[in-house]
Amino acid sequence: MTHRVGIIGLGTVGARFVEQFNHHTDFDLVAAWDPDAAACAMHAADVKIVADAASVVSAADAVYIAVPPLFHSAYVEQCINARVAIFCEKPLGINVQESRRLVDLVDSSGLPAGVNFVFSAAPSAVELQRRVASGEIGQIIRGDLRLHFAEWPRPWHAKAQWLRLRDQGGWIREVASHFVFVAQRVLGPLSIDAAVVTHPDGPTGTLCETDALARMSGPDAPLVMIGTSEGIGPDVNDLTIRGTAGSLRIWDWYRLQHTTGGEWSDVVGTDRAQLGADAYAAQLDELSKLLDGTPSSIATFAESLAVQELVEAMLSGVS
Repeated sequence: MTHRVGIIGLGTVGARFVEQFNHHTDFDLVAAWDPDAAACAMHAADVKIVADAASVVSAADAVYIAVPPLFHSAYVEQCINARVAIFCEKPLGINVQESRRLVDLVDSSGLPAGVNFVFSAAPSAVELQRRVASGEIGQIIRGDLRLHFAEWPRPWHAKAQWLRLRDQGGWIREVASHFVFVAQRVLGPLSIDAAVVTHPDGPTGTLCETDALARMSGPDAPLVMIGTSEGIGPDVNDLTIRGTAGSLRIWDWYRLQHTTGGEWSDVVGTDRAQLGADAYAAQLDELSKLLDGTPSSIATFAESLAVQELVEAMLSGVS
């Protein structure tokens, strides 16, 4: 069946999903709204712009909430009250207690609900999980996550300057969380052992982190993260799962590679643009299944909360 979907928020990510929904045969994008009139005008040719968020909710069977995390809970509650399915950006919020309450509300509602972690369906992450589960790389020894951003926010985030501030933003919440999510699916539930996070304006300032080191423990293997920002050079994102018989890594977002001790070899292709397109198409395939009431790999609100709890503990500098 075709799902009537609306979008609240037409910033960097919401705008991307205007195109994705319009290109996917399972969805009919019926309404969108953003508090920024310029953002609405920019997309008026591609989606019907309505008067406010409530109008999006009333027009759709499912709503994609693509606004900064401070506003997620209000729109999730609007959807619950209207009995409309929910697809929400991560993190659920910036207050863990509030997010726990939100998870309880969503669970109690019985509505289809999921969170937009792209690695819930991306072919690289799905194949990584399959190969690990099959025992291809032997017993898992550890996970290593390396991140670097030459600029933060990145150039395409020009209209999302809240990402540079520590109250809602930062690359740990925005990017590291994606990799922590898939690491938890591979390594099992993680807990923070220790974390050190540095801010350019000190512990009481407003700017987000510039470097972070964290160690997390899983049931059988740890995950160690080192991340930095600022400084010339290509960005780095590399999640490596190391085993006794080989290792697998997701890097450059959507590429998957394998090694048994020699050079890394590609597993799911090398065309970065195509791999990204495949990841978003797969995400909407799984979202359609969720809305149909069939088994889906879309991240649950509970999974998103577990990631948020790790991220916020990390940002607090646990030691």
